[in-house]
Amino acid sequence: MRIGELSRRTGVAVHLLRYYEEQGLLHPQRRSSGYREYVEEDVAIVRRIRSLLAAGLSTSTITTVLPCLRDTGDRLVPTCSDLLADLYQERDRIARAITDLQASMDALNGVIAAAPPGVTRRALTSLGA
Repeated sequence: MRIGELSRRTGVAVHLLRYYEEQGLLHPQRRSSGYREYVEEDVAIVRRIRSLLAAGLSTSTITTVLPCLRDTGDRLVPTCSDLLADLYQERDRIARAITDLQASMDALNGVIAAAPPGVTRRALTSLGA
C-alpha cells in the first residue's frame, strides 16, 4: 500500500509517517518509481508507535523499544528483559515531570488567587467564564 492508504487506515498524517521513517520507526520498500510501499504489518506498527507516543515516550526511545513489544490486541506486552528496565526508567522520568508540572500549577494557582476580586471578575468575563 502507498503512504496515503497507510495514512487513511491509521489516521496518521502523511508527514508524520515520513517522520517516523526518518526516525527509523518505519521501513517501507521503495518502488522503482521512488514511491514508498508499505505492508499490512506497518498498520500495526504505526498503531504501536502512536500508543507509545501517547504513553509519553520519545521517538528515539520508541526506536529502541519497538522491536521488543508484542501487540495482543488490547495491550502492548514487553518481550525483552532489557526493555522492561528501560520502561521503568521512562515511567520514573514521566513521574518526575508530573511532579514538576504539579508544582508549577500550584505556584500559578497561588498567583491567580492573589489577584484582587475586580481583576479576577474582568479576567473571567473576558474568558467567557
